[in-house]
Amino acid sequence: MSFSLPPINDNPDGGWGPSSSNFPEQFKFKDIPYAPYSKSDKLGRFADWNETSSDTRQNALGTASAQNTRTGPGGRRREGAQAFGSGTASAFAYFHVEDESSFSLVDNKTAPPRRGGTFIRGRGTSRGGAGNYNTRGGAQRGGRGFGGRGGNAQRGRRGWRDWDKNARTRESSVVISPQWSMLEEIEFHRLAKLRLEVDEPENIDSYGRLYAYDKSFDRITTKTEKPLQQLDRIKYNTTTSDDPVIQQLVSKNTATIYTTDVILSVLMCAPRSVYPWDIVIVREGNSLFFDKRDGGPFDTVTVNENASDPPQDPPPPNPNNPNEKIPDAPSINSATSLSLEATYVNQNFAFQTVVETPPPPGIDLANPNPFYGPDETEPLASCGYRYRVFDLSVQEDENFKICVRTEVDAYLPGSGNPREGHGLVTIRALNEFDPRAPGAGGAPDWRTKLDSQRGAVVATEMKNNSCKLAKWTVQSILAGAESMKIGYVSRSNPRDAARHVILSTASMRPADFAAQLNVSLNNGWGIVRTVADLCMKMPEGKYVLVKDPNKPLVRLYAIPSTSFSGVEDEEGEGFEDDEA
Repeated sequence: MSFSLPPINDNPDGGWGPSSSNFPEQFKFKDIPYAPYSKSDKLGRFADWNETSSDTRQNALGTASAQNTRTGPGGRRREGAQAFGSGTASAFAYFHVEDESSFSLVDNKTAPPRRGGTFIRGRGTSRGGAGNYNTRGGAQRGGRGFGGRGGNAQRGRRGWRDWDKNARTRESSVVISPQWSMLEEIEFHRLAKLRLEVDEPENIDSYGRLYAYDKSFDRITTKTEKPLQQLDRIKYNTTTSDDPVIQQLVSKNTATIYTTDVILSVLMCAPRSVYPWDIVIVREGNSLFFDKRDGGPFDTVTVNENASDPPQDPPPPNPNNPNEKIPDAPSINSATSLSLEATYVNQNFAFQTVVETPPPPGIDLANPNPFYGPDETEPLASCGYRYRVFDLSVQEDENFKICVRTEVDAYLPGSGNPREGHGLVTIRALNEFDPRAPGAGGAPDWRTKLDSQRGAVVATEMKNNSCKLAKWTVQSILAGAESMKIGYVSRSNPRDAARHVILSTASMRPADFAAQLNVSLNNGWGIVRTVADLCMKMPEGKYVLVKDPNKPLVRLYAIPSTSFSGVEDEEGEGFEDDEA
């Protein structure tokens, strides 16, 4: 048998494979240019039954003639994709110009009417309809149409034209100096996976004086509202390093970490936070101090931080536009104004809901208030400080503890001895500003819904103020409080931020409320231990943990020892470094 070789076509250009100048005769594609494509590109529809005319029907690859035109949604005409005949490669690339949702079958049958009437999503009228109808099929009086879920048609869809809104960028809570060096960056999704089980704490000592909680506030309704009074009382919120009691405990080597419940709750609830914050960390020997800055974010209360559209501050004036009109006073519904208003409401609500004149009498704890000097003349607020130590050790032979200064606001009469930790209460307040203002987060009107639909009000607050409620709950658990009182305080007039009324007061157990909020203390302790381990690996010095203002992450910076020792700058966003 003989074997004959097939004809071989040599490439005179020196490359591999046939060339355009030397095609084999059996190949009939010489005059057709090559159409490059990627494997990830979509070639087109297999079939489109919307096209009924034979001269406009697409082939299996989704191509059509150059004169082919289509009528898209809304009567718009667009050109079809050209098959071949051009010398450029872009002419052969298929562009997916129509959304996949438009690929549907033609059905000329009349759809049966829905039971209950026409269902309209986000529009006042349906296509070709002459009138406006609600979801129940009845015509609206006055020609006002409503959406399919009962929403006002004038509002349109939720989130409509969100792309057209200005980019919402927040400023950092502290000015990042170029002298700082970033040591670590941790995303929130990594913090959410941490876990550490901690046993019951050890009570070291207690300070201050407590008054009894007035139970008459538990019976307030929207029909028997009480005005919120402005009371002058002194309540201290001293940072960790300036606490004389903690300084004594440091000399006794009581723990490794020293902090307050306000600072610790922010760190334990960090994955829920949206607004920026910062914690100053000082390492001296084998001790860590978690401090706050005076005038920082720890001294105010946020409002609707977790809402889908939280309150915003007006943008700063543009120095390049001298004709820009600057308002004389900030809006009462801006983020900063609402934060100051919420802080005022919280303080006065806690002052007003206690009984200062016996009976029942006020109870002095084991020691007097450590911050009240002999020269003070104004009366003290009802406040008790409990210094407690939690063991964060992972191994049996390890000694890693944290000392926390916790606060309670009152005690419940008849619930045991408050000196032994029985019947302690923390008092907080939620405030309503204007349900129709931007940033209200879709909150219902408390005056009409609080008594009849309290569950809806609570659910909305748990969504819009998830971080704030979680911090209050953690603070109550750290302090060992048996009850947590939350007041509902609203403005007397939505346009007046100075006068408020108390509409209701809710009472709950902190552990049960933590379960409703899905707050995990084990996750919080895991975050604290992780941050402490990072700082203990560093040399002695000063550090700052900064929450990014626009991203869900925290950064750890090493800063000079003289940082935050100067005066606050004019913008109030940080402190200038004192290099003198």
